[in-house]
Amino acid sequence: MKHRVLGLLLAFSLLGLSACHSERPQFKSVDITGADYASQLDLPDASGQMRHLSDFKGKVVAVFFGYTQCPDVCPTTLAELAEVKHALGSAGSRLQVLFVSLDPERDTPEVLRAYMAGFSGEAGADSNQDTGFLALRPASPEQLAAVTKAFKIYYKKVEGKTPGTYTFDHTAGTYFFDPQGRIRLFSRYSSGAKAILDDVQLLLASP
Repeated sequence: MKHRVLGLLLAFSLLGLSACHSERPQFKSVDITGADYASQLDLPDASGQMRHLSDFKGKVVAVFFGYTQCPDVCPTTLAELAEVKHALGSAGSRLQVLFVSLDPERDTPEVLRAYMAGFSGEAGADSNQDTGFLALRPASPEQLAAVTKAFKIYYKKVEGKTPGTYTFDHTAGTYFFDPQGRIRLFSRYSSGAKAILDDVQLLLASP
């Protein structure tokens, strides 16, 4: 009798665990909910105005590190995010993309504004205004080192074949924060717009 009772208790316990598991969103990206890193982002935008994650409460925030002269990864990622924003329709206003420059030396305020406008469709958009695609520009090498460490971003300058030219090897993925400002997902490069769209919709619906 004792073994039967223990068996029933175990069965009910497993059922409970299964029910709880089934209620969790089935994300396509890597679920990093509760991670103890990438919790804060405090950087100036292209116009020098300080920006914080808390500024975007109520929105899903996508944070991507890159540089404007990137030949493939950066423009592909931003184009996918632009596609997702468009596919969301009216809910697209609740997706905020933050592009953190790894190359502030070449990514001047003017360059960043023009680059982001190419994806947001807001030609000549002033970064002081709340646009869906916003560039952040570390003000010093120390600030860049601190934010990349906080987000576990790898980056390395690679000298080009001609003097003065260079590229960057860097982490190719996007962090996503939910509308409450909590870190939730890491989307690997080339996940595709459809997978990102599905995940953003789940985050927008999250309590």
